[in-house]
Parts: sequence; C-alpha cells; structure tokens
Amino acid sequence: MVMVHIFNKPWVGIILCEQQLGPHRGLTVQQKYLDAIVAAGAVPVPLVHQLGQDEESLAAMLSRLDGILLTGSYSNMEPHHYGESGDEAHTDRGRDNLSLQLIAAAQRMKLPLLGICRGFQEMVVASGGSLYRQLHETGLFAEHRENKDLPLAQQYAPAHSIQPAAGGLLAQLAGEDEHRVNSLHMQGAKSTGPGVRVEATAPDGLVEAISLPDHPFALGVQWHPEWQSRDNGLSRALFDGFVIACRDYAGHRNSV
Repeated sequence: MVMVHIFNKPWVGIILCEQQLGPHRGLTVQQKYLDAIVAAGAVPVPLVHQLGQDEESLAAMLSRLDGILLTGSYSNMEPHHYGESGDEAHTDRGRDNLSLQLIAAAQRMKLPLLGICRGFQEMVVASGGSLYRQLHETGLFAEHRENKDLPLAQQYAPAHSIQPAAGGLLAQLAGEDEHRVNSLHMQGAKSTGPGVRVEATAPDGLVEAISLPDHPFALGVQWHPEWQSRDNGLSRALFDGFVIACRDYAGHRNSV
C-alpha cells in the first residue's frame, strides 16, 4: 500500500462476471469499465467470485482496497434475493453472492462504492428494495431496452433525461440540471429500501440513481457512464468524484 501513498493512485476493486469461454467457464470484465477507472486516475483490481466463499481472503482483499465498482452485466440477480419465486434467465450466482457481501462491507467500512446498471440493481436489493423483472411488460414505463441491431455508438447514445434530486450526492457531483443518459436495461428498481435516497428519476418515474444512507460515497446509477467516460460531462463527474472519494479513503487509511 506504499504505492498508493506515494503515487496517490487508489486501488478500486472491480467485480467480475461468469461467462462461458469456449468449453471453459471464465470470469470477465468489459474493458470499458477498466478504461473509465484508469482514465479517472485509479488502479483497477479484479475481484474473483471465490472471494465470496472465503471470509478470510475477502477481508484481506478489502483491507487493501480504496473503493469498489459493481459493473453492469448481461446477467440478472436471482429473484429470491428480493422476495420473488421462480427462475430467472441469465443468472450469475457467484456474482450475486460476492456483490451482496461487498455492499455490506462497503457500508460497514464506509468504503467508496459505485454501482452501474446491474450494480445499481444489486445496491437496490442489498438495501431492502426489489426489482421489476420485465420493465417492458408492466405497461408503466417507456422502453428502456437498447436496440441490439444498432451499432454500439447508437445503443449507448442518450435515450432520455434524468432529474437529479436537489441536495443529493449526484447533484453535488454534476449539478441539479437535467442530464441526458443512455438506457440499456430490461430490469429496474421496483422499490427502494428504508432510508435509501433516490438521487434521480427518469421522466416516466423510474428510479435511475440511489445513494445509501450514512455513507460518504455509495452511489448507484441505472445508466452506463463507463461508455466513453471522458467524452461526457456527467460521466466524467461521476468517475472523477468516485476516484476522489477513493483517494480520500486511501489517505485516511494510510494515516491511521
């Protein structure tokens, strides 16, 4: 950890996703998340699912980290985590197990936390909330899924506005004016847990960002700020604010 002190680059743990890679199972992370963390001035550290099965190893890793990033994913949380029955397509049990432990640890340790898309949904569930499993089937909301037939640049183009809540963490980072964000998700927040602050909503009323109570920096966003993160003012503000919080955490930990 002397490296963190000398070069002032915090270490950010990034959760991985289980994928089928040919005949083998693998743990992966999309490069855009790594690029966003590096560009904001931090060092990405992969968090393997095995940490969720080994309390001692997880504690050792957490003692070295200055922040946690919960990425988006093509997988969904298993519905029993938020009180629903039945099966869910494209689940990742190892990620569910680790992410819920990471969120609990981040709250306990006041470790900076940023959740994106699935990571946002994990924060919703971990705080006692629930999810809509198929937003487009509720009849309550606009279309929030991307058109996968389009080029990536169009899939990640701004799709709707969000309105930050006055005085919230998101407003502190990016101002209280409306912002345009992309939208690439099928599920969404149905309810939020006790004390959770809603940081932003979409025009149709869907919750787009939350923060966790009694925490200096625990922010979850439903959109994808990691896409070309330095080319968008809101995305830069989110990642820069997160890494500054990680740097502050590292400085405090190293001074103790």
